[in-house]
Amino acid sequence: MATAIGQELVALLPRLRRFALVLCRSQPLADDLVQGACERALAKANSWTPGTRFDAWMFRILRNHWIDHLRRMKAEGMMEDVESQTHLIGDPGEEPIMNRLALAEVQRAIDSLPQEQREVLALVCGEDLTYREAAEVLNIPVGTIMSRLARARKRLVEVTAAA
Repeated sequence: MATAIGQELVALLPRLRRFALVLCRSQPLADDLVQGACERALAKANSWTPGTRFDAWMFRILRNHWIDHLRRMKAEGMMEDVESQTHLIGDPGEEPIMNRLALAEVQRAIDSLPQEQREVLALVCGEDLTYREAAEVLNIPVGTIMSRLARARKRLVEVTAAA
């Protein structure tokens, strides 16, 4: 069973890292969170039910690991900003610069959302989980998922339209 889970984990690593970045906004910390979540999953391989969505199970483990990390680090203060770690590679012309500015605008709009809305947005829009699967990952009702997602989308339209 652990071998099958190991293969699933390897395929899921890019998506786990993307979700970890949404949660913590730090590339080094996101890598640590993914590694810790993978370790937890391998240690608890028998708790995954074959036939269910493996990715949803892993997103839940990752999010719980993040919450545990926040509890441990509560007294330490600010974390590193993901924007300070990104590097644009490519043509130094106008198009990459404009794209980077547009991306930064969207990132600021997403960052301005409450954590609960960012999580739902990442799981449903970024990771293509169903509302029910996202509700299971976050341990909240489906209606709450729908409400948070609607508020997040509305806020993103407002913020990006005003800019």
